[in-house]
Amino acid sequence: MAITSVNPATGQVIKQYQEHTPQDVEAALQQADRAFQAWRRVPFPERAARMKAAAKILRERVEPLARLMADEMGKPLAQGRSEIEKCAWGCEYYAEQAERLLAPEPVKTDAAKSYIAFEPLGVILAVMPWNFPFWQVFRFAAPALMAGNVGVLKHAANVPGCALEIERLFRDAGFPDGVFRTLLIGSDRVAVLIDHPVVKAVTLTGSTPAGKAVASRAGAALKKTVLELGGSDPYVILEDADLEQAAQACATSRLINAGQSCIAAKRLIVVERVRKRFEELLGQAMKSQVMGDPTRQDVTVGPLARRDLRDGLHGQVQRSVEQGATALIGGALPDGPGAYYPPTVLTNVRKGMPAYDEELFGPVAAVIPVKDEAEAIRVANDSIFGLGAAVFTKDRRRGEEIAAKELEAGSCFVNAYVRSDPRLPFGGIKQSGYGRELSSFGIREFVNIKTVYVA
Repeated sequence: MAITSVNPATGQVIKQYQEHTPQDVEAALQQADRAFQAWRRVPFPERAARMKAAAKILRERVEPLARLMADEMGKPLAQGRSEIEKCAWGCEYYAEQAERLLAPEPVKTDAAKSYIAFEPLGVILAVMPWNFPFWQVFRFAAPALMAGNVGVLKHAANVPGCALEIERLFRDAGFPDGVFRTLLIGSDRVAVLIDHPVVKAVTLTGSTPAGKAVASRAGAALKKTVLELGGSDPYVILEDADLEQAAQACATSRLINAGQSCIAAKRLIVVERVRKRFEELLGQAMKSQVMGDPTRQDVTVGPLARRDLRDGLHGQVQRSVEQGATALIGGALPDGPGAYYPPTVLTNVRKGMPAYDEELFGPVAAVIPVKDEAEAIRVANDSIFGLGAAVFTKDRRRGEEIAAKELEAGSCFVNAYVRSDPRLPFGGIKQSGYGRELSSFGIREFVNIKTVYVA
């Protein structure tokens, strides 16, 4: 079978790739297992040298890699460049910090010597999405490989070129053959990979249904999983917020990658007293963006990754409007080819509407009016998701208290939009998944936390 790469801006086929056969997959897994036996014994400084080389190559190839993302999934070039730079940063962070983060921890007991060691597990299967086709992979691969594991990637079907470039990049950086492999296979073959005895653990970034399927299969095989799933991030706008700053932050977060981000600002929960002014500012910020061909330097909002995703998003918008929401801007399908959807602001969004209850994976902001702070917090937590959240207020102490104690999410920001950072743990609660990526917590997800006791 063939895997087809389609340009979402034009609908034209870019290239077809042949799927790996079952024999190809078996050979790759066996190669990865052999590579692990040697790689796990490579000293940290040697691993770090290769990871720093990967960072250097990423920066050298930033233009073709950004263009590849634009072609395969519609990311504007400037955002693609930023994504590649973030990958390089992640590689450098773990190259510099892994040995410290995984250093044995002495524990005083009645033994002559006792400590906690952190040993790699082996072959880690990564099932990754298309929306950040390089960063999603590198935020797994950099810590996993620096910990002494090896990686096998099953990427999204619409970004096969990105998937192959990542394998090539690690190879060109001097990583031994088999330490990182890309498999071009369909989602229907992931279960076989999870079941394979060579695979020791699985990480997935994707939808909640996909996470449940992977967790169920891995659980049956008693294999650990880390799941970063959907999100419907609430941004609470209190009446003392700097409305211009809040509106700009919300618009920026909502439109990054054409809104196709799990941690985009999706439910904007605004205290009624300031709602009208906030909506005016938000509408201005959203309308100021340039939608179009992602390879044009002035474009800030490209197409959605696939036409079916665009049509599904429009259906959610239409149903919300039919149930009483109002479209302040946008909300109409544009003419012409491509999977474009205009920046859209819905207001008067209420419980029971798709814009309230579901994740809108595209450039659509949902404004939910509330009477006060208490109701804002209640509405923010009234979701099956718990990935990110933010609160905007001039009272920074109160904002911190709300973020730390009141909002139910894995990442809570005050007066800023939610983003990932190699230095901070990233992940969610509730239907947004479990486990953590990045920081010390991420690199310790796929290690054997081993007690060593010497009498």
